[in-house]
Amino acid sequence: MTLQECYAGMGADYQEAVGRLRSERLIQKFALKFLDDGSYKLLVDSVESGNWPEAFRAAHTIKGVCQNLSFTPLAESSSALTEALRNGKSPEADALYLQVQKDYAMIVEHLKAFQATL
Repeated sequence: MTLQECYAGMGADYQEAVGRLRSERLIQKFALKFLDDGSYKLLVDSVESGNWPEAFRAAHTIKGVCQNLSFTPLAESSSALTEALRNGKSPEADALYLQVQKDYAMIVEHLKAFQATL
């Protein structure tokens, strides 16, 4: 699997990532580092403990990283969750959190499949 195929499978925007990071080597480096980023675990822990300011911070971090890497599905869902948590937990936060979980799992699955081909 190529990195471009990985991006296509994720519904991510490879060309946008190239435009931003300028080289496939950098995209690959940062995309694979995403697997070790602790922001998602922080989000899960914060939601489970009801720490909404920390959940907001984690969702905001995920949104930024995903926007930089052009991981479109997770960038969009984490952006919506960020807004739902901006002033504390809003009524739609639970459904948005479930979508973030789904998108995150899909992104990680594709990245791990790509990583296995290296």
